[in-house]
Amino acid sequence: MIKGLYEGHLPVSNLKKSIEFYRKLDIELAEENEHVAFFWIKRNESWIGLWEHSSVNATYHPSLRHIAFYVSLDDLRNAKKWLEEKGIQLRGDFGFEPIEPIVMPSSGHAMIYFNDPDGNSIEFITKLPVNHSIDLPMMYLSEWERKQPREHNDMED
Repeated sequence: MIKGLYEGHLPVSNLKKSIEFYRKLDIELAEENEHVAFFWIKRNESWIGLWEHSSVNATYHPSLRHIAFYVSLDDLRNAKKWLEEKGIQLRGDFGFEPIEPIVMPSSGHAMIYFNDPDGNSIEFITKLPVNHSIDLPMMYLSEWERKQPREHNDMED
């Protein structure tokens, strides 16, 4: 029945400023009108709507103002530099400094976080080859990679 997620939405305070920010992420503007813009995440498969609306003032909570973009492991490794070249700074999360991606071994994900101009939480995330029965604390990606068998470190995306 369900084949994937087609769209998600975020509130923004200034649509023009937000369009400029999301273009820096190299996603394609699909539609724009007076109060909403849609960007293709994957053309004709998924997009995000940015709505200029006062709800942008709602207190932040990930259930309200958070999206995660799937990226390859190689892209995640390079994301900090790529974002900084575009004037976008990472932010820390889960008690980790924003120096490199962090890994959640129990779920098999690596991720980084940053905010859009309105404080909406944006995440780049990738799946990792991991045994889900693993009981390790969260750690930086470089630490996780040192703990992995050699074949996982050579994995191509």
